[in-house]
Amino acid sequence: MGFDAAAREGLDPALIELVLIRCSQLNGCAYCLHMHTSDARKAGESEERLHMVSVWRDAAHFFTPAEQAALALAEAVTRISDGVPDDVYARAAEHFDETRLANLIALILAINTWNRIAITTAKLAGTDERA
Repeated sequence: MGFDAAAREGLDPALIELVLIRCSQLNGCAYCLHMHTSDARKAGESEERLHMVSVWRDAAHFFTPAEQAALALAEAVTRISDGVPDDVYARAAEHFDETRLANLIALILAINTWNRIAITTAKLAGTDERA
């Protein structure tokens, strides 16, 4: 949990939730997807943008260039067996300094771990005690 908290330091809260949502979508983790869409709404994220996260490339105008770079990196790291293309990493590095890029990568690693824990333990979407 400390790793997860440290990963978030210095990153925009809206960006954090977008990344967590996208990774959870890719991993098919309903529990984490419910939790992070709820958290995003509570933080003021629009329904419109939440609906576009899964198709962000086709709805790029909903997201800033930095958010697009983060979402691309999130997808590449989540689908790590395909590797992380140099251009995806370079694009993220254009928008995030070295520390923020390390935090972003750590955030992606953390949510992928949380997704696997929730799926393995059959966590039920909507049962998050924080909700």
